[in-house]
Amino acid sequence: MDVKGKVEGELNKMDSEKKEDILKNFTSFKDYLSDKVSKGEKLGLSEEQLTKATEYVAGYLAKHEEPKNREQYVLQELWKVGDKEEQKALSSLLLKLVKAE
Repeated sequence: MDVKGKVEGELNKMDSEKKEDILKNFTSFKDYLSDKVSKGEKLGLSEEQLTKATEYVAGYLAKHEEPKNREQYVLQELWKVGDKEEQKALSSLLLKLVKAE
């Protein structure tokens, strides 16, 4: 299964209570993403694969979840107005953000 399929599978099987817990504030979202990035690195995913996975998560959230805080709202609005290249850049920056912590 490709990275997109794995990400979609993970997001689709997650119950709404767990999603709510992850999205309740920006810190818990970053912690969740950081944990998944760390696991991806341990599995040997490249930087490009991690960026693609982050891009899939961001796209899913922009389409399927209402922002729970200001940070998520800004990310969602930037995602909506960005073209594919800008969305990839935003994903890359989000990945750098969680890796820096």
